[in-house]
Amino acid sequence: KVFAGTVNQKGSFQFVADRVGGETLLSQIIKMVQEAQGSKAPVQKLVDRIAGIFVPVVMTISVVTFITWMFLGGEDAFTHALLTAVAVLVIACPCALGLATPTAIMVGIGKGAEHNILIKDAESLELGYKVNAIVLDKTGTITEGKPVVTDMVFADHVTDHRALEQILYAMEGQSEHPLAEAVVSFLKNRKVNPVEILNFNSITGKGVRAEALDGTQYLVGNHKLMVEKGIAMDDNLGHMVEGLEQEAKTVIYFGGGGKVKAILTIMDSIKESSKEAIREMQGNGMEVYMMTGDNKMTAEAVSQQVGIKSYEAEVLPSEKADFVKRLQESGKVVAMVGDGINDSQALAQADVSIAMGKGSDIAMDVAKMTLITSDLNAIPKALKLSHKTVIGIRQNLFWAFIYNIIGIPIAAGLLYPINGFLLDPMIAGAAMAFSSVSVVLNSLRLKMIKL
Repeated sequence: KVFAGTVNQKGSFQFVADRVGGETLLSQIIKMVQEAQGSKAPVQKLVDRIAGIFVPVVMTISVVTFITWMFLGGEDAFTHALLTAVAVLVIACPCALGLATPTAIMVGIGKGAEHNILIKDAESLELGYKVNAIVLDKTGTITEGKPVVTDMVFADHVTDHRALEQILYAMEGQSEHPLAEAVVSFLKNRKVNPVEILNFNSITGKGVRAEALDGTQYLVGNHKLMVEKGIAMDDNLGHMVEGLEQEAKTVIYFGGGGKVKAILTIMDSIKESSKEAIREMQGNGMEVYMMTGDNKMTAEAVSQQVGIKSYEAEVLPSEKADFVKRLQESGKVVAMVGDGINDSQALAQADVSIAMGKGSDIAMDVAKMTLITSDLNAIPKALKLSHKTVIGIRQNLFWAFIYNIIGIPIAAGLLYPINGFLLDPMIAGAAMAFSSVSVVLNSLRLKMIKL
């Protein structure tokens, strides 16, 4: 299957369009992004509902104030009634209430952009402070995402090394996998030329299959693919694989004619920032998990190097989303961090989704946050920004409500029987304006925080 918007990097192929328009995966992703961008923060929805009740209540209080003063106001009853009713309406104008959330969100999103964090919607910024479980993809997230072939070892029974290298080059040259690019680059440096192959087929999450001109079936992929297809491996290669995987190297198997012909080891160096960022997230009380399509031993070696205790190895794209869902069902608020097409399903499933800026377009489209930098230290910064923004919103709402609770009774003339004070509507207007300014200034304080 191919998807609308897919870029065919090498070779050519024929396809039949069986889903068009709104049914394509790309259009569904675009629709999701549009819905996210038009969303409001959950607290803003609550404020909208409160404002819907607040406005008619204030109008009722104003009317009751007018009637009360008409009956109890004495000689200047009408004047007092009109002034107090207008003062109540003016001072209770819900500007501060309406500004409390959007101003804080706006400043928070701007602050994030200053620190290489692009935030697509208000919900993710508000929800980030609740995150207590973070799932990290390995390749391109924890590691550099620039795999390099370090070794190629042929089985003892193999003699035609050059011919097999040519077939391997042809197969990996048609594969879209990042590891395949590393193999192609390695063979190109060895001055290998590809040969013609037939019936090339990509097997999702496992590898590729093709047929040589002499009819021999060849496979390139992970250990799971070799076991599934019954491809036998020499004991010498088997012992070598165990040692290589413990060094955090990924092993690719090249099989043909029912036997493993060669193994290739690929190394993807761990980012300098990964260990520090993971330690900081764990120090903030978050559970950190790693997911990878790599084998268990390589995953274990990488997880030990960066200090992650929990990991999932040999997972397919759909299984990544299932793992996120299981964490959510156990009561976790989950942030998923990934960079590839194979992470997009899990990103869509997560409560807060974070894409690496150098990753695939689909991952960035689905994710609610995108890190322009590849530095994982931006993740704790994003979650800290969320926490500070939510505190700012709560402070704004607190002062907006306190202001109205104190201001409305005074505007209605509560102090008049005590000291003869009546609030002038002009002063009420100034007080109302000051409340809005104070909310904006409090939101602008977010620009001063250190992430």
